[in-house]
Amino acid sequence: MQTTQLKDLICKTLDEKKAVDVATVDLNGLTEIADWFVIASGRSTTQVKALSENLEEIMEKQYDVRALRTEGRSGGKWIVLDYGSVIVHIFEEETRKVYSLEQLWGDGGNVSRYDEGRE
Repeated sequence: MQTTQLKDLICKTLDEKKAVDVATVDLNGLTEIADWFVIASGRSTTQVKALSENLEEIMEKQYDVRALRTEGRSGGKWIVLDYGSVIVHIFEEETRKVYSLEQLWGDGGNVSRYDEGRE
């Protein structure tokens, strides 16, 4: 599966489960850790955990794609799923504001909201 397809499937899956403010950050040319960040929020730690679990289940069962690593599931304020070329950050809303990854990694228009690309 191509990186852009993977990113789009992740965004769609998170959006369908009512993730808040799904965004992508194009990292191409900025770092070698990944090509994309997908950033989303949940309204509570329970929703953050549910979003991450659902994403992993859908990606494994429907697309045979597994996260290489996951971090943060026990706390539920910030869960990271590493899909190699795409790293997914699912935050509790207040925690997302504190870390502000979009601003940290935003470099001249490389941040997009998922709903901007939908018809």
